Amino acid sequence: MELDNKKSQKDHKDSWLINFTYILIRKTLGPLIRFIWIKKVAGLENIPKKGPVIIAFNHSSYFDFFCFMAVSPRNIHYLAAEKFFNSLLWKPLMKFTGQIEVKRYVKDKRCVHDKVYCHLNNKKIIGIFPEGTRSPDGNLLRAFRGVAFYATKLNVSVVPVGLTGTHEVMARHDKFPKLKKIIEINVGKPVSFNEYRHVKLNKKAHQILSDKIMIKISELIGKKYPYSAIKNNYEKI
Repeated sequence: MELDNKKSQKDHKDSWLINFTYILIRKTLGPLIRFIWIKKVAGLENIPKKGPVIIAFNHSSYFDFFCFMAVSPRNIHYLAAEKFFNSLLWKPLMKFTGQIEVKRYVKDKRCVHDKVYCHLNNKKIIGIFPEGTRSPDGNLLRAFRGVAFYATKLNVSVVPVGLTGTHEVMARHDKFPKLKKIIEINVGKPVSFNEYRHVKLNKKAHQILSDKIMIKISELIGKKYPYSAIKNNYEKI
């Protein structure tokens, strides 16, 4: 009982710290990012005002994190690589905003899965970059299966978001962002996976569904997604 009370107190403290940090971001960093870099935001009304949801983005810049946090109406918890949690610069932000560490080279991902399930069961927003890493040239990379795995596992909708201009503002090897007001954020309509709620899906099915999310994202940014398993006649699940 004492351990449960201590955990409850810690969770409450962490929740308070995360909410406080997001308020600071929205009041200080958010307006600055919107003023300098963000040219257009469309479709924010497609993000549910409450309840669990997964938001899936294309990924070509470190700036992807910041620009969406600057406009998001709700707190968002990204799946982020371990290098951010090992960095003196990034670690405080990761901790104070409640991001989820993904150890890429550890095969057993149960710890990550459990955290994602916990967040979604507590009606939070999970942010996922299905490509897994930043694109070196701004073009779309092949998606991993995780976004569809989580969405179908817990029957949670996925909101596709297309980010354009972030690669030009801060490409993969840039140390600092360029001062260009060119970033556009397009939020698509939620994609439901309710029809797969009672269906056991294999890896191929998860890949097909993840590819479909990437196709939605590609339409939002006006770029082609060339890796779809659908092209290989695997449309049926």
